[in-house]
Amino acid sequence: MALLSLSRRLAAVASLFRGGAAGGAVLIAAALAAIVWANSPWADAYEHLRYLPLGISIGGRAFGVALEAWVNDGLMAVFFLLVGLEIREELTEGQLASLPRAAAPALAALGGMAVPAAIYAAFNWHDPETLRGWAIPVATDIAFSLAVLRVLGRRVPVGLTVFLTALAIIDDLFAIVVIALFYTESVRLLALLAAAVVWLALWLLGRGGVRLVGPFLLGFVALWVCLAFSGVHPTLAGVAVAFAVPRGEPAGRRPAHALEQELSGWVAYAVLPLFGLVNAGLRFDALSPQMLLDPVVPGIFLGLFLGKQIGVFGVTWLGCRVGLVRLPAQLSWPLLYGAALLCGIGFTMSLFIGHLAFAPGAREDELKLAVFAASLLSALCGLAVLRGVTARARVPAE
Repeated sequence: MALLSLSRRLAAVASLFRGGAAGGAVLIAAALAAIVWANSPWADAYEHLRYLPLGISIGGRAFGVALEAWVNDGLMAVFFLLVGLEIREELTEGQLASLPRAAAPALAALGGMAVPAAIYAAFNWHDPETLRGWAIPVATDIAFSLAVLRVLGRRVPVGLTVFLTALAIIDDLFAIVVIALFYTESVRLLALLAAAVVWLALWLLGRGGVRLVGPFLLGFVALWVCLAFSGVHPTLAGVAVAFAVPRGEPAGRRPAHALEQELSGWVAYAVLPLFGLVNAGLRFDALSPQMLLDPVVPGIFLGLFLGKQIGVFGVTWLGCRVGLVRLPAQLSWPLLYGAALLCGIGFTMSLFIGHLAFAPGAREDELKLAVFAASLLSALCGLAVLRGVTARARVPAE
């Protein structure tokens, strides 16, 4: 009951801030704390924390992995569960529920994935090992990007926030598909079959009228274990369960909506900050000019900073020019360009995919350097453009 009460309080706090922007501020603070800690006299303690073994002992046998692995493979599954619930809601009753409304952000998201991936591949085409990281610059960090919008306050039109949110959600959807298809090393069919049985059981529970959240959370844990043994990344259990939880009727109990509300505070103020804390500790003494010669660094940096703005803005402009889509209401081309710059903020998903793409410990500093530099530059440039546009136009918030 205490955990449930705390979860509701966190969700209530999160609801006070538009689009999870406050969660983005907490994530920024956690990432900065990690960088400061990693470069302080207590840097060894930071590394000890990251690799602190945690586990359980059953029948004299110990099962344990490092804290970093628990966060990246375990807690991030909760993040993916929330993302899956948000994607499902948008697909059924939100911005993506109808083709006319979804067309522009969907096209922008596709361009914002294809161009960064192409830029990264152009730098790494000669090396199959580094080419595995082609998906690192494809996804936008919705928490960070909305946190930057929050800085501008009510000068930002609602239409821009809605467009950027829809674009980032589609980004996440495609990133999930990419993880499932391209970052699964091998598949153990028996464990995968067990995972399918668990998911089917959850789906049948929902169709059978079960409206309690508890059974679906237990099924989430069981599905995570099955996927962990199957070779498919276990965080995808979150997305799978999100599409099994029943939506319910608008006038009755809505388990999917209730679960989303319960998780939002935990993800914003616990899961993502902890992810930032254990993954963002870039050590400055490990940096060297030679890093800039590693094709991974310019591939990620230019993919996020240039690729995102070219892909999002350029493909949307081209789509409008040939009549495929229309520029959404309340948006102008300068506003869209500012949003395209913010799409270059790729912290959470970029680091997550980077850990999947490379061997443990390989190119960790290069990954962090490129992602941090591109995200910071994208945030500053996007903020400057949007501040200038909204100041000149005095765009109303509603």
